[in-house]
Amino acid sequence: MFQTRRHPFGALWTEFNQVQDEFAKWLSRAGTPATAPQLTVWEDEHAVYAEADLPGVDPAQLEVTVTEGNQLTVAGERNPPEVAGAVWLRQERPFGKFTRVVGLPALVDADRVEAKYTDGVLRLTLPKHEAAKPRKIVVKGE
Repeated sequence: MFQTRRHPFGALWTEFNQVQDEFAKWLSRAGTPATAPQLTVWEDEHAVYAEADLPGVDPAQLEVTVTEGNQLTVAGERNPPEVAGAVWLRQERPFGKFTRVVGLPALVDADRVEAKYTDGVLRLTLPKHEAAKPRKIVVKGE
């Protein structure tokens, strides 16, 4: 007959490890609130581009603004699903109002910004202002 030994603090260590894992996930968001969308931003010589994953957000609830020519704000609200008679067992998806502000790498023309929302992804094209575009300078010899 075999005897199974249990460590007296085994369950406590299991709980501690789970809390540690959850805390690590929370810290990995690099200081952004859980409800704020994470953005991907890149540029070429003509424009700055940004994408945000916003599944479940009604596009009518989104507000995109460009201020001072180089600051992008994405704001909106993600509503929780309404499930009658349900008891939540785990809630990891963020819900509520959010605002995300990021500085852009160049001056953009706010009048020509395009925003498209497809399959839960917000895609922004922010054309660079003429003053921000590189200009070729002709060098004259003497």
